Amino acid sequence: MDERRVAEDEMARWGEAFGRSLARPAVIAVSGELGAGKTTLVRAICRGLGVVEPVTSPTFALVHRYAGAAGPVFHVDAYRLKPRDVPDLALDDMLAEPEAVVLIEWPERLGAAAPAFSRSLLLSDSDRGARRRLVVS
Repeated sequence: MDERRVAEDEMARWGEAFGRSLARPAVIAVSGELGAGKTTLVRAICRGLGVVEPVTSPTFALVHRYAGAAGPVFHVDAYRLKPRDVPDLALDDMLAEPEAVVLIEWPERLGAAAPAFSRSLLLSDSDRGARRRLVVS
């Protein structure tokens, strides 16, 4: 486990480096309370994976698919999901793509249907300061 405090620009640099270093396929859990910076971190990871199009929150679409340099990148936002709705995400289809990276915000909302995660990232802004707590496991 790695824990650090990062400012937003440091988090962006870390996320890009993390994205560049990922072995594919990968499923990454991105957890944290509202406003902690999950989508900001996902955006940086996507840049590291070679995504050049704008990365936006899929809160209402639930899933966005991006073209990465070495394969597809899926950004899942499970915030609005009920466990009974998880099959509608088609996670199995995403995971079947051999070079895919799946980034899942709010992974705890998937319940027992959550896939095995390659890495888990936890963001916290509990002190409401300029720095976020980032825990990588």
